[in-house]
Amino acid sequence: MNTLFLISLIILFISFTMAMVGKGGGNFYVLVMVLAGLSMQKAATNSQLIMMGTAIASMLVFHKNKKIDWKLALIIDPPTDIMAFFGGFFASRMESITLKAMFAFFLILISVFMFIPVKEKINNQNKKFGYWNRTFEKYNYSVNLFIVLPITALVGFFSGAIGISGGAFKIPLMVMLCGIPMEIAIGTSSAMVAATALMGFIGHSLNGDFSPQFAIPLTIIAIIGGLLGSKNALKSKPKNLKKIFAITNLIAAIIMIYNIFSKN
Repeated sequence: MNTLFLISLIILFISFTMAMVGKGGGNFYVLVMVLAGLSMQKAATNSQLIMMGTAIASMLVFHKNKKIDWKLALIIDPPTDIMAFFGGFFASRMESITLKAMFAFFLILISVFMFIPVKEKINNQNKKFGYWNRTFEKYNYSVNLFIVLPITALVGFFSGAIGISGGAFKIPLMVMLCGIPMEIAIGTSSAMVAATALMGFIGHSLNGDFSPQFAIPLTIIAIIGGLLGSKNALKSKPKNLKKIFAITNLIAAIIMIYNIFSKN
């Protein structure tokens, strides 16, 4: 019980901060649960449920404030969700050490993305084949489907397998390549994280890796954090948190790598 209480406090803090920047936080949830003694498969499964609850809570707040481009999400997110299911399903066929190595690799990659300055740009609509021109509220932007859809599919598979959300990749993708304003990218990301986490969770659960006695209390805690964090995001500029998250991700990757070698 003491361990669960301590983990709950950590999960509350993670869900609060991640909701502010439109990320799922699975990279931290998985690490916390692995260090608590869960297998990589169970940690990834539980992480998907926690992310789903947090993202839904955030999504409701962002939707109320008209920060979610639902049509954009419906166009670019399905490849992520489908591949997240397969990633979650096939994760049970992978060695735990392989999943941990993948997890550490993606944490390092996410850190690199966080260090890259994400500058919003004015995106003139492109009439070329393969571009989807979108108008949302007062914004206009073009989505290169030939680039965006394959990337989101790849992100979905690995996100589903190792229990992360992929939001750290999708937000820079939307802002830098599609010219989507940061506030809309963060809000839309919350909706996509919820769907991706659901599909990854289903894929994992079919293999019996779900621990309800552990995951459900943590999900409730994470939902509270998600609601508080998303409301705070509407009042603040979360860009200043990027470097902190990047450094924390690197530390988490190092801890996971240490965990791999200490167990072998």
